[in-house]
Amino acid sequence: MKEALETDLCIIGAGSGGLSVAAGAAQMGARVVLVEKGRMGGDCLNFGCVPSKSLIAAALAAETIRTSGRYGVGGQPPQIDFGKIHDHVHGVIAAIAPNDSVERFEGMGATVIRAAARFTGSGEIEADGRRIRARRFVIATGSSPVIPPIPGLVDVPYLTNESIFDLREAPRHLIVIGGGPVGAEMAQAHRRLGVPVTQICRGRLLPRDDADAVEVVRRRFVADGVVLLEDTEATLVEADADGIAVRTERDGRGTRIEGSHLLVAAGRRANVDGLDLDAAGIDYAPSGIVVDRRLRTSNKRIYAIGDVIDGYRFTHMAGYHAGIVIRNALFMLPAKVDDSAVPWVTYTDPELAHVGLREAEARRRYGHRVSTLDWPFAENDRAQTERETEGFVKVVLGRGGRVLGASIVGAGAGEQLGLWSLAIAQRLKIGAIAGLILPYPTRSEAGKRAAGAYYTPKLFSARTRALVRLLQRVF
Repeated sequence: MKEALETDLCIIGAGSGGLSVAAGAAQMGARVVLVEKGRMGGDCLNFGCVPSKSLIAAALAAETIRTSGRYGVGGQPPQIDFGKIHDHVHGVIAAIAPNDSVERFEGMGATVIRAAARFTGSGEIEADGRRIRARRFVIATGSSPVIPPIPGLVDVPYLTNESIFDLREAPRHLIVIGGGPVGAEMAQAHRRLGVPVTQICRGRLLPRDDADAVEVVRRRFVADGVVLLEDTEATLVEADADGIAVRTERDGRGTRIEGSHLLVAAGRRANVDGLDLDAAGIDYAPSGIVVDRRLRTSNKRIYAIGDVIDGYRFTHMAGYHAGIVIRNALFMLPAKVDDSAVPWVTYTDPELAHVGLREAEARRRYGHRVSTLDWPFAENDRAQTERETEGFVKVVLGRGGRVLGASIVGAGAGEQLGLWSLAIAQRLKIGAIAGLILPYPTRSEAGKRAAGAYYTPKLFSARTRALVRLLQRVF
């Protein structure tokens, strides 16, 4: 074994969270060792956000051509070349990859080791035949697709988000198991690229989101031609003469679905295998590594961030965690995670965006003190000009009009969510939004109109009308 390497901070995992910690710490003068056994950039760059949104962009382009007649612009049905779409997706990955490269991080002063890591003690790991001792460690190994225990599944070829972007030919019929964001985004994108799609959801579509907002997405899926099977259990997967067959059951009735390709999008699991966490005294559970609000594990010299811990598995949360760790590990500040204003967006069309408490969640917590405001995009001028009027803004309020949560479903919903994230994080009341001056015509005005509706009952009440008449007579 080579001579031990001594460092200030050792980061295991070069995905979004690990790279953010490494970049910040190295540029602030800390000695940094970054260990990664797979691809630099992790899941987000190679298998997640970047390729999926690139594929969705291609699907949206096809749909724009397909529906251009509503603007009086004629055209031919889109000519879809799956091989060129593959090249587009991987071209985007290649364009972003230099930001996450070994060369960039070595240029910052970090030592990058391309190997698997395992703990050999409370303050030491082994990687590539080298011992690495550090004052602090950060585990940022991310997550991987869950493979559900469906009989027959492991005996047939199937796709996950780690392999579906390698397809150069369109599936003849794509079967999707899973009703969460990955399954929903991939089902609609492939359908819009001309692929017949059947989506099997164990519960309802997008179960974590506001039910009213999900209904808008559901209607669009059906209009697009996605065969959506909700509250349906996949009971058996088997090889078929033409590819794959999935047997399903709903309300005691069985169905056999035949397809050429199967995408499994049934959730994520933390990547802890092979780390030998017990050797470092690190507690973990099936949901991930156990941490406190400062993101410290049971071994206080070791932090864990991003998907490898239980909680919100989003790229932006891994980046947020990185900032918490840097303040704790480098500056010894007791920074803590605040997850009261965590936003997320599902990039279907229409998009579905959310932050804070959902209506049902708020009512369970605060009861009758909760109220909601909403405004439809059908009454928003910008939405009308673009002929994209589906959806609405819904705001959840607590006592005194404090903003507790917001859900937006509609075109560009994710771009409108930042305002509400700020409102919740700063504990603003709805009047702060109602009083804003926003540019016309923009979709963000729908949120302001929803906020203004809070004051409508008082402004246009009989008492207000009587007061106005009195003032007009007196003055």
